[in-house]
Amino acid sequence: MCGSANPDKAAEIADVLGDAVDLLPRPLGLADVVEDADTLEGNARLKAHAVAAAAGMAAVADDTGLEVAALDGAPGVRTARFAGEHASYADNRTHLLAALDGVADRRARFRSVVMVAWPDGDEIVVDGACDGEIATEQRGDGGFGYDAVFVPDDGDGRTFAEMTDAEKHAISHRGRALQNMLTALAAR
Repeated sequence: MCGSANPDKAAEIADVLGDAVDLLPRPLGLADVVEDADTLEGNARLKAHAVAAAAGMAAVADDTGLEVAALDGAPGVRTARFAGEHASYADNRTHLLAALDGVADRRARFRSVVMVAWPDGDEIVVDGACDGEIATEQRGDGGFGYDAVFVPDDGDGRTFAEMTDAEKHAISHRGRALQNMLTALAAR
């Protein structure tokens, strides 16, 4: 069961996992989970356990943060709400680029925490990270969120939004976290 209410994240999780896991969609009518934890792990836990309890089966959820060195690790746990509570992806990217205007140190890290929770309270937690930098302008049409401004160190100078899905998944924070999840599930 996918615990994400974000359709872009849910599609990416399903794409990365492929046939490795039989991933069902989030239950219809399940209210959004209030993500008020102060850590990525805490928010992933809130979502995974809420969906597992509602669905009566294992659920996978993630929380992702963009940590920018020049902003003392911000936006971090507030990544999706960096420009405000109801900010769009474009609003968040624009706000980030404005915050870094004229800043030379553009180092950043994307970090995802993935949680698998079972209705009995058992859980697995893993993470994945991708170091890179924030571009000075938006580039590319693919992906979502901050993909058009994040240039991974393990890439070739393109933003995530300029890569194919397969290229991005091979080196991204979420792709790495989900691969770690599959390894943890296999060892279970």
